[in-house]
Amino acid sequence: MKRLALVTLLATGAVALHAETFVDYARVSSAQPQYESISVPRNECSSQVVNEMQPVGGQRQYGGAVIGGVAGALLGNQVGRGHGKEAATAVGAVVGAFTGDRLANADAPVAYQQVPREVTSCRTVNEVQTRISGYRVDYEYRGQYYTTMLHENPGPRLQVRVSIDPLGR
Repeated sequence: MKRLALVTLLATGAVALHAETFVDYARVSSAQPQYESISVPRNECSSQVVNEMQPVGGQRQYGGAVIGGVAGALLGNQVGRGHGKEAATAVGAVVGAFTGDRLANADAPVAYQQVPREVTSCRTVNEVQTRISGYRVDYEYRGQYYTTMLHENPGPRLQVRVSIDPLGR
């Protein structure tokens, strides 16, 4: 196992001795921005005034509900025995209060008037925006032409890594 690792290390070192890598500059012939469209959501709100009809006027009378509740409780108390008598008293009070309220306020004049109210409604709108996603760069190095994509505009020169490997015999 140790012998295999040593042979692999020596072979890698021998290849590295023959390969030469260095940095040089290439001439940029064009750098064209590349665009992408993205959808950006935003809220768009508007307000408008609407008129609502609301009741005004007549004072509500509560005496009928009170008298009806007492009368209903007295009548309900006359029915049943034990817990049934308590339940009948409670039901009689509620029914009597509703009935008394209806009778007392049945002929109360009710008028309506228009009251303005502001209503705001919003909706989500997708706005399409265009932005630069990168640059398509055409460059020349020692008579050969290449194209690549970069995140930034490199300017008139582009730094390139040159690797020279000898061919085996």
